[in-house]
Amino acid sequence: MTISVLESKKWSGKFFTGDWVATSNKQDVMEPATGKVLSEVGIATADDVYLACQQAAKAQKEWLNVPPRDKAALFHKAAAFMQDNFDELALYVARETGGIIPKGQHEIKEAIVILQLAANMTLEPNGLTLPSVPERMSYATRKPIGVIGVISPFNFPLILSIRSIAPALATGNAVVTKPDPQTPVTGGFILALALEAAGFPKGLYQVLPGAVEAGEALCNAPEIGMVAFTGSTAAGRKVGEACGRNLKKVSLELGGKSSLIILEDADLDVAASNIAWGAYFHQGQICMASGRILVQESIAEALTAKIVEKAQHLPVGDPVSGTVALGPLINARQLEKVHSIVQDSVAAGAKLEAGGTYEGPFYAPTVLSNVKPGMRSFDEEIFGPVVNIVTFESDAEAVEMANNTQYGLAGAVISNDLSRAQRIGAQLHVGLLHINDQTVNDECINPFGGCGASGNGSAVCGPASWDLYTHWQWVTVKPSATPYPF
Repeated sequence: MTISVLESKKWSGKFFTGDWVATSNKQDVMEPATGKVLSEVGIATADDVYLACQQAAKAQKEWLNVPPRDKAALFHKAAAFMQDNFDELALYVARETGGIIPKGQHEIKEAIVILQLAANMTLEPNGLTLPSVPERMSYATRKPIGVIGVISPFNFPLILSIRSIAPALATGNAVVTKPDPQTPVTGGFILALALEAAGFPKGLYQVLPGAVEAGEALCNAPEIGMVAFTGSTAAGRKVGEACGRNLKKVSLELGGKSSLIILEDADLDVAASNIAWGAYFHQGQICMASGRILVQESIAEALTAKIVEKAQHLPVGDPVSGTVALGPLINARQLEKVHSIVQDSVAAGAKLEAGGTYEGPFYAPTVLSNVKPGMRSFDEEIFGPVVNIVTFESDAEAVEMANNTQYGLAGAVISNDLSRAQRIGAQLHVGLLHINDQTVNDECINPFGGCGASGNGSAVCGPASWDLYTHWQWVTVKPSATPYPF
């Protein structure tokens, strides 16, 4: 029988420790598009987090004794739960995050694949035989860290939490996660329902939405061996500092100011389409968003006109209506930030070509031209639907401008001259590079991460996950002990 996730609301006034724990400390979760209460959840205190970590450590020891094939079966059952409830879960993701329905569907699709990949991980080799002296066996095996803390953001909360949670569990760890209180169901409770239905051991996965004190407790709890954080650079610095002080491993996936470079031989219609997607998808609330559009001077005017036309015709409104391309920004604070950056940049000399207005939480697709270094729209991550057009003359100037940032997440180049585009791309200081595409790209199996202020992470269920969520243990075995010359 299909479980109605929207109607059951097992999380109402609660958080999840393996049991649904009621608490007097509650918070309403608002639907960004309507401003109405979508649900109510329990908010964890620091003490709640410390207790959860202790419980998770006990559950992790029991998890080690579960045979690999049994673990794989559990992950497959969790994936099946999400597939069985696909439409309802996707709708909820869209409503809670303020995304269009295809965005909600994308998160559920990726979550299903990530769970399937985690099932495969449980059956993969996890060690190496090493060369050694005669009569001694030498090998290295990967051991789970223990308990992993996961802190996830509001923009793609399911993907950006499960991409850490699933491989962490698959490699033998327990997980305590703190989703953003604005998106706690998508960021934690949906997966809790799936794992609970699949029969995962109680306490192995725990969901505790909370404020700053809950995040600090996750970084300080002695049972936590590693924290995987996805969010802003400012918050990431604090997480990194706390984990460093406590000698914990930390993975930081932070902000970005990614450049999309358009060379003069590009097809302008194709380029405009790529720009609109890279800058406007999910209202630009994506760390990989095409934050700067670097356009060769000779085509700037014609390309700008095409982008303006798209901006003026992309419908904005309630994302679950099925008739719009852009939904709301996540909250009033973010809207104020976006508008402030646009206004300050125009005051500094940028030209407002389209947009720059809002109605309620809905910010119009915006185009700024004549953007230059030193302007807020050039320097800062906006996290809003703003195209920033920057012109250049030479390839060297394009590279210099693209690298003129503290961030280093994604970069892209569009040109009909493939070798030229690759030469430019090779000079970009980024962790993700796309030739003849825009910057918003990700798959379940690729290493994901940036450099500089974009963080130090490198795994999304890809080849780096084993390194991220385990540590090596070197083992030697001799038939019997032998004397040394001392």
